[in-house]
Amino acid sequence: MIVLGIHMGHDSSAAIVKDGEILADVQEERFNRVKHSADAPIQAIEYCLEVAGLKNINEVDYISYSWLNTSQKMKALLGFEQEDSNTLKDKLFSQGKKLLGRSAETLVPPIYFPDFKLKDKSKFVNNEHHLMHAASAYYTRDNNEKCLIFTCDGAGDNVSLAVWQGEGNTITALEKFDGYTAGIGWAYSIVTEGLGWIHGDGEGKTMGLAPYGDPEKCKGVLDKYFPKFDGKNLVKKSEFGLATHWMQRGSNQFHFEEAYEVAELVEKYGREHIAAEAQRKMEECLITYIKGWCKETGIKKTAAAGGVFLNVKLNQRLWEQKEDALDEYHVYPNPADCGLAVGAALNEYYKHNTFTGKKIEHLYLGPEYKNEDIEKLLKIRKLKYHYSEEPWKHAAKLLSENKIIAWFQGRMESGPRALGNRSIVMSPIHPDNKNTINAYVKFREGFRPFCPSLLHEKADEYLSNYKEELFMITSYTANEKNKNSIPAVVHADGTLRPQMVKKDLNNRYWNLINEFGNISGKYIVLNTSFNVMGEPIINNPMEAIRCFYNSGIDALFLENYMICKDESLAPA
Repeated sequence: MIVLGIHMGHDSSAAIVKDGEILADVQEERFNRVKHSADAPIQAIEYCLEVAGLKNINEVDYISYSWLNTSQKMKALLGFEQEDSNTLKDKLFSQGKKLLGRSAETLVPPIYFPDFKLKDKSKFVNNEHHLMHAASAYYTRDNNEKCLIFTCDGAGDNVSLAVWQGEGNTITALEKFDGYTAGIGWAYSIVTEGLGWIHGDGEGKTMGLAPYGDPEKCKGVLDKYFPKFDGKNLVKKSEFGLATHWMQRGSNQFHFEEAYEVAELVEKYGREHIAAEAQRKMEECLITYIKGWCKETGIKKTAAAGGVFLNVKLNQRLWEQKEDALDEYHVYPNPADCGLAVGAALNEYYKHNTFTGKKIEHLYLGPEYKNEDIEKLLKIRKLKYHYSEEPWKHAAKLLSENKIIAWFQGRMESGPRALGNRSIVMSPIHPDNKNTINAYVKFREGFRPFCPSLLHEKADEYLSNYKEELFMITSYTANEKNKNSIPAVVHADGTLRPQMVKKDLNNRYWNLINEFGNISGKYIVLNTSFNVMGEPIINNPMEAIRCFYNSGIDALFLENYMICKDESLAPA
């Protein structure tokens, strides 16, 4: 059975599942280069069909969609009948603008678009947005035992917070709130906008700034925006007005008038303290609610998805509840809306097949490029390049000399975090390296932290009180013994957001880190996504070369090829 999952909206994406295996998962932004693109995921769908070896969309068994209602664009692409919009039609007709006999709002794809017209309309399935978040979390667990699934984001299909029970093949809704009742995600994003960052994009900046502040200096000033829970019971609703949005270059940007109030609080109390209070309130809300449900039901196995669970500090706090509340806490590693396509595909697949547990072990689900294609590109651009059978050896040598390298190999990662296939890498040993990368490569704020990639078998040397973490989705306290020796990847609060690298899952990246460890004694590197601030992670070699020459990266490794700006850095 083959199921194509589609999400169209903020972070449009497509994924394809065959016989329970996720074959491909990719965001449209990686192709059209618009961060958080809300365009129809045309190129993402094409890629998924190609990976599955399908010549036509009609060869899939089902198309599973991440919304209860189908957008006009998606209907046009699939060849579905489109509803009239009488208000728009009357307005345009009154202006004498009837278009070629069609109602003015009818959308028709241009001839050069791929043919996605679906012959059997019954193959298309609409789904509830938050249920697809829940499915992404539940169906990527390593077991099918009874668990509570928590979903939390801004809002989707009029839900912002929900709890579900998963068991066997079934996911059942237990409670749902809309964004104006329990708007935890919206409240955090209102603070993000008040700090001057994009709502729906800059929340990671708020999280990164929070450890520099003290919530006690402004405790309570954000209470009105956040709901309050007593255990699982809601005792105070969120208080804010209507959400509005602005479409810019194919990406939705959201707005609340309350952001102006927050901006005044920022001026009064300081940016870092307001960020710290927002983090505290968000953690307080969700920890209270989740622990309340675990206590009420006696179910201590939990899973989570939705954009709020990109917050690694929240996930650490929840993981630390294991002593008295949670036996299991699994976060789908691509939890925001870009992960909905996978949730949709898995949800439909397991309507027809038995789920016994299938742990997700990697997110290398995007395009890859062969050596011959890379060499052809390098020749066309008349660039001097070098070939190596073992590029990780020279890359590790450059890292030991404190150079900045870009590491491009294998299939591109899904989701917002680079995991060693589209990465910029530097030594974690020198404290100034964080500032160097921020200033000369990423071109972003100096407080922004960086994550480490480390050998899976060396986790004890760098982490305390941790579980296996392959995806940088949870932070952990740094090991006291070694934290001062890797200052570039330890955040202000003494935590790391790690990726543990297994040799059998990413052999080349493992070899790079291991080789660096053999030279330096530290089996850990600074890893950040291969892009600059405001752009999507690069997808193909052409973009990699452009980013290399537009930033302060010293050497670029493209599969077995290497280019450098200073030929003294080239292999002997």
